[in-house]
Amino acid sequence: MIQSMNPATGQVVETFDEWSEDQTRGALDDVAAAWKPWSATSLSERAAILRRTAEILREKRVELADLMALEMGKPVTQGRLEIDKSALVCDHYADNAGHYLAPEPVDGVGSKAFVSYEPLGTVLAVMPWNFPFWQVFRIAAPSLMAGNAMVLKHASNVPQCALSIERVLAQAGLPHNVFRTLMIGAGQVENVLAHDSVAGVCLTGSDAAGRNVASLAGRHLKRSVMELGGSDPFVVLEDADLDKAVQVAVCSRCKNTGQACIAAKRFIVMDSVYDEFVARMKKGMEALRVGDPADPETYMGPMATETLRAELQDQVDRCIAAGGTLVLGGGIPDGPGAFYPPTIITDVPSHAPVAQEELFGPVALVFKVFCEQEAIDLANATPYGLGGSVWTSDREKGLEMAARIKAGSVFVNALVSSTPLLPFGGIKASGYGRELAAWGIREFVNVKTTVAG
Repeated sequence: MIQSMNPATGQVVETFDEWSEDQTRGALDDVAAAWKPWSATSLSERAAILRRTAEILREKRVELADLMALEMGKPVTQGRLEIDKSALVCDHYADNAGHYLAPEPVDGVGSKAFVSYEPLGTVLAVMPWNFPFWQVFRIAAPSLMAGNAMVLKHASNVPQCALSIERVLAQAGLPHNVFRTLMIGAGQVENVLAHDSVAGVCLTGSDAAGRNVASLAGRHLKRSVMELGGSDPFVVLEDADLDKAVQVAVCSRCKNTGQACIAAKRFIVMDSVYDEFVARMKKGMEALRVGDPADPETYMGPMATETLRAELQDQVDRCIAAGGTLVLGGGIPDGPGAFYPPTIITDVPSHAPVAQEELFGPVALVFKVFCEQEAIDLANATPYGLGGSVWTSDREKGLEMAARIKAGSVFVNALVSSTPLLPFGGIKASGYGRELAAWGIREFVNVKTTVAG
């Protein structure tokens, strides 16, 4: 059984029966049949549907944000922005897919040679709960524009969000069965990947989930893209604008209740500004309004589940046991719901196992360093490599340090974020492959060489 539960109250909202293997196989067969005519449609036909999808998302932004608040605790103001961003990625691929997928001539081979980009079939999206619309649309928009079909195995705690995505696309005119939400658990993922029509899988989630699904994809020789966890460094040099750096630090660590793979998690601060940074960050986090995610004034809602909160508390306890100093927060509050306070911990040894983990909640670890090389070494001392940022008034120095941080993206004096204009993804335990921009739409296509003698 799949449950929709309100994390702010702990109450079950709705339940859904999990599909049998026969139901899943039937849905995959239907999608495979629908893909054939869809793959033959023109880019202009697909673009019209995506533009209409964007319009519907904007029309329903309040309703859909309320649904996110109900199912996974996202404050409605942040949920509305997520819907806006989901609409933006639909418009982006509607406008740019023709350029991204245009055949590319190659000189010097035969009388004529070119590279083309053709759809592969059905793409399986295994998606997380933390951005239940954006994560799906940033994969669905390029995949559908490329002429692929898609099946969605969404996180089990956001089934209503998953079904609403299917309804939005249907309302926009996407042909029946080109996109389907599969009401299945993790145990059926291998059967889906084994289906002849499924050409590949994209997963956003933990590195543990990524290793499992990537191994299944390899076993069945299916293409895969993995966008996994992160322990992003936030490097503050002595000449940084502390007002801006602290403002972004608080936002990055506590937005979406700290449940974001590209949230800053390890704050690496030069000794000369360390005490002031910690004091200002504490003041900023204390000022955040924590409460009902349906209230537009709320900045931080509950964590998505009580299980996730318990796991975070265990990590906090292990930070303290390793020698960390609790500066703010650090305990489960009384009362209903999966709430957790903004938390700051200093003095955790950088070599402690917990310092190498991803803390998926509003907990900041702050480290003191004494030179730039030490900052770089600590920034790279993690199994992850998703994002990172450098804060300094010297932009050229910031760019030089950014080049030395091993990650999929590094921002100088700016919040790490994703945009349809740039490729997004990580290295090391943060995964492989890229989403968004031209790189994203070309992950699930046949890069085909044609040569005439």
